[in-house]
Amino acid sequence: MERSCSIPIVKEAYRRSPSSSKKERRSARAENLNRVMNVALATIGLILAAPIMLVFAVLVKLTSPGPIFYAQARVGLDRRRTARMPSVYDRRTRDLGGRPFMILKFRTMRIDSEQNGAVWAVKSDARVTPAGRLMRKYRIDELPQLVNVIRGEMNIVGPRPERPSIFSRLCDDIAEYPLRQRARPGITGLAQVNQAYDTSIDDVRTKVRYDLQYIERRGVAKDLIIMARTVPVMIFRKGGW
Repeated sequence: MERSCSIPIVKEAYRRSPSSSKKERRSARAENLNRVMNVALATIGLILAAPIMLVFAVLVKLTSPGPIFYAQARVGLDRRRTARMPSVYDRRTRDLGGRPFMILKFRTMRIDSEQNGAVWAVKSDARVTPAGRLMRKYRIDELPQLVNVIRGEMNIVGPRPERPSIFSRLCDDIAEYPLRQRARPGITGLAQVNQAYDTSIDDVRTKVRYDLQYIERRGVAKDLIIMARTVPVMIFRKGGW
């Protein structure tokens, strides 16, 4: 009889290189510092903006029927880059390319403005209410998103999040578009301080280039510079309708 020969199987544990581990630790520390800064600034911002938000909440209510705030589904950070999956995530559903969340805004349009589906806003849009037009000029409608920042769904600075239906179309038209989801979405961003609202696919392509440039160079110092540049954009209505 032939003697059976058993070959021992040695399972080697996966070992990260020291340089890789150090880089990951630095990245984790930077991310934690960034989140602390965002939550702190969003909390301070909500406190300081509370009187302005109260005034516009009253204006929205008095000038058009419907709710004061508007919640809309947006595509956020890529799920595959988050530490843990959301408890409500269903693997059977379509991967949108990012973690979906509900963005908060002051309502600037009539309640029946999108009964025929999601479309881009245009200049002198007839769907916009009188109070909404004023808020859009000064970007005041975005202030409730400070709550999204505190929740961890957004940062103050980052690529602007898009609606799932438009996101899918843009991914088909612009190959680099999904790469924006490598960063948490933001209220403002490098694209927003350099360009106005999107009106065409070419506008989106330009903003994608700005977003990818930001992701490549992002950091606390970069975010603070973009925040500072956002202030004159709001005050002087740069790019606002």
